[in-house]
Order: sequence, then C-alpha cells, then structure tokens
Amino acid sequence: MSAEDLASETWLTAARRIADFRGSTNDFAGWLFGIARLQARNAERRSSRRRTAPATSETLALTDTGRAPAASEIPDSEEWVTWVLSHLPQRERQVVACLEVVGLDVASTAAALAMSPSAVRVAHHRARKRLRSLGVEVG
Repeated sequence: MSAEDLASETWLTAARRIADFRGSTNDFAGWLFGIARLQARNAERRSSRRRTAPATSETLALTDTGRAPAASEIPDSEEWVTWVLSHLPQRERQVVACLEVVGLDVASTAAALAMSPSAVRVAHHRARKRLRSLGVEVG
C-alpha cells in the first residue's frame, strides 16, 4: 500500500468514525495516528497472505531441496540471502535482516522494529536455531 493510499484510507475511516471520537483537539492527532497505524498493519497482513510476486522456477527448486544451498551454488548472493530469510517468520526475518544484513546493533534494531532489546535477542536466537536446522550458519 502506498503512502497516498494509506492516507486516503485513514481519512475515510476517520470521517466514518468521527462521531465515535471522544477527546480534546490535542487528542485528535493521536486518534488519527492510531487509525493510520491500524490501516498500515491491516494492509501488511493482507499482502503477507497473498503472494504478489510470482515465484520463479529457480526459487521453487531451492525451496524444494529442504536444505540451504551453498553460497557457491548460487551465483548471486542476494538470492541466497533471500532464500535463507524466506524460511523465517516475519519477526525473526526482520531481526536477522537488521542485525546480520544491515549490521545494526541490538538497541538500534529494537528501536527500528518497535521491540524491546530482550525481544530482539530472543527472536535472533530463535532465527539462528531455525537456520542451523537448515544447515545455515549465521555470523
């Protein structure tokens, strides 16, 4: 969902629900932001349920093997990283991407993902455990 679509949906929802709003003019911005946050979350959920990008035969072949391909088996390391991350739940995928791919520290990752540092460490541990079961060793 584009930013323009999100803004449109937010304003439409706010217009429909304005009679339900209780608070001062200072509370209105928070109420409106809450609607926008829920709209964005719902859009993300919808898009994660529907695969919008067609899978290539190469991607299907990689996922069918049940094991992680060696980096030398794939000429483009970006494809290998994408394959590895595709085997993780979204939260763990985001944590691994921030920590291992982008190189953020735990505190920065926690701030970026709106998680506690403890939750980041737990998600990272779980992701590493999943990846080890696939034969992938993460930094």
